[in-house]
Amino acid sequence: MDPFFLFVIFALIFSIVIHEAAHGYMADALGDPTARLQGRLTLNPLRHIDPLGSVLIPGILVLTQANILFGWAKPVPYNPYNLRNQKWGEALVAAAGPAVNIFLALFFGLLLRMGIADAVNPTFAKLAWYVMHLNVLLALFNLIPIPPLDGSKILKALLPLRGQMALARVEALAAQYGFVLLFLFIFLFLTVIWAPFMWLVTLVEWVISGRVLW
Repeated sequence: MDPFFLFVIFALIFSIVIHEAAHGYMADALGDPTARLQGRLTLNPLRHIDPLGSVLIPGILVLTQANILFGWAKPVPYNPYNLRNQKWGEALVAAAGPAVNIFLALFFGLLLRMGIADAVNPTFAKLAWYVMHLNVLLALFNLIPIPPLDGSKILKALLPLRGQMALARVEALAAQYGFVLLFLFIFLFLTVIWAPFMWLVTLVEWVISGRVLW
């Protein structure tokens, strides 16, 4: 396998792991030690790997030479009732993951925009673009306001009480039929939502780095 593609896979795994660890660190900072007590406040990928989302699905995409690379890790556990801020606590924990991805995307994107990455060498510039690209994908995907994605927790905190109760019912339904709904969402995402989603990804990447494709 191309060593460069191996780096892209590593960058994806690292970006997913740091996303999940950020949830745990934020929950811990807000008073809930669940993730810390379960050993999830770590960047060790073995503590976060999900057999389906971290191995099987990315592996199939690689073996079939698909045009996309997609995956997820095991959600970091937390107890919302332990959070000191009951109104915004869940939203802050949810936002921590995409926020870390946005930070990484900004860091590597600005290296490209300022010409620093190109000054190092073309290969590093290409690597920087892929790290930015993967983290923009992860941030925007997780901000989609559909349970169980992070965006739904953020939206819930912003809604009035009636809206929060309605979204809570949707979350309960998603938890009950999680596996079936997961594959339905992936199918709809890849067939219906993918085109406008990628348009948004491209726009964000252009704003950050001034480049839309490598």
